Amino acid sequence: MINSKYFFQGILASKKFDSPAIALGASFVAIGALLKNLGFTIQESIFSTLLTYALPGSLVMAESMLIGASLVNIFLAVWLVNSRLYPMTVSIMPLLKHESQPRWKYYLSCHFVAVSSWLILKSNYEEIERKYRLDFWIGIGTATWLVAIFSTIVGYYASDFLNRDMIIALAIINPIYFMCAMIGVMKTVQLTSAILLGALLGPIFYFISPEWSVLIGGLVAGTISYFIGEKYGS
Repeated sequence: MINSKYFFQGILASKKFDSPAIALGASFVAIGALLKNLGFTIQESIFSTLLTYALPGSLVMAESMLIGASLVNIFLAVWLVNSRLYPMTVSIMPLLKHESQPRWKYYLSCHFVAVSSWLILKSNYEEIERKYRLDFWIGIGTATWLVAIFSTIVGYYASDFLNRDMIIALAIINPIYFMCAMIGVMKTVQLTSAILLGALLGPIFYFISPEWSVLIGGLVAGTISYFIGEKYGS
């Protein structure tokens, strides 16, 4: 069973004033408004967030449906967008693994991998005994997941009061928060070079391939930073 003490600690960690859950909520208000403007019902909007739980994935799904893409194409597009979560999963699983935890908890917790929940865990995991970190993580994930669903509902019903510029502003709050958080942890040569090179190479590759600029820029910047780290350490 899930340890309720650490589960609720995870939920409370998501309620702090500087929590990324706030930025997450603002972005999903925009998602709710966008989905309504695209013709989604409230049930479809809630179900989208319930299953996708990722801002870029929701945007890609909505835009793909708008242009009449097939179900297979939508699945592949969302899958490719959400593949960015793989490095986060790789980085946090060693922090959560403990021989006393059953495997079903790991399967459950995979759904909660997102930028917001990842940031909360990385800021608090050292305070939690390793044995209970998975329960703590599930609490964080549940809280941010519910924030996303609630914010989608709010955005859906508030869409009539939000113009295009307001929706765009709300949608980019979470990426901006994440960028600021990354700048705040620039304490090693790997992280510093990855962030700076990514910010530089992304716009450069945009002129070569607008569709692939972010992916290529991130891959090249990350690869270069890895070798810089191997050579010069921290």
